[in-house]
Amino acid sequence: MLRDTIKAAQITAMKAGDKPRLAAVRLILAKLKDKDIELRTAANVPDDDLLVTDVLQKMAKQRRESITMFEQGGRQELADVEKAELAVIEEFMPAQMSENDTNAAIAAIIAELGAEGMKDMGKVVGALKAKHGGQLDMGKASGLVKAALS
Repeated sequence: MLRDTIKAAQITAMKAGDKPRLAAVRLILAKLKDKDIELRTAANVPDDDLLVTDVLQKMAKQRRESITMFEQGGRQELADVEKAELAVIEEFMPAQMSENDTNAAIAAIIAELGAEGMKDMGKVVGALKAKHGGQLDMGKASGLVKAALS
C-alpha cells in the first residue's frame, strides 16, 4: 500500500537525518490523517490507495501554484522550499499518463459513450476520472477533452 511506503520513507528520512525530506513526508502524513478524520462520518470510503493518490495530487497542485506565485513575487527562497516539497510528493505519486496515452484514453471513452459535443463533456470527464483518475492531472485532461469534443 502507498501509505506504508510513505511511513517507511519517514523512518528512512529520520535515520538519515534528512530534515527537509522528513518535514515533507510528515506534511503528507498529516494531510492523510486529516483526510481520514474527514472521512470517518462518510457513508462510503474510497480505496486507501485512491485516497492517498487524491491527497498527493491535491498537495502537488497546491505546491505548483505556490511556486508560481512565489516566483512572480520575487521570493525565490520560498519557491525553492516548495519545489523540494513537490519533488518528495511526486516520488509517491503513481506514474502519470503521457499526453498521447491521455488522448487515446479520451478517444476511447468518447467512442464508448457516443459523446458528440460539449454537452457530453461532463460524462466524458467523469468516466475518464473513474478509469484513470490516479494517473492524470484532471485540469489538463479536461482541456484535452474539451479540444476533442469541439
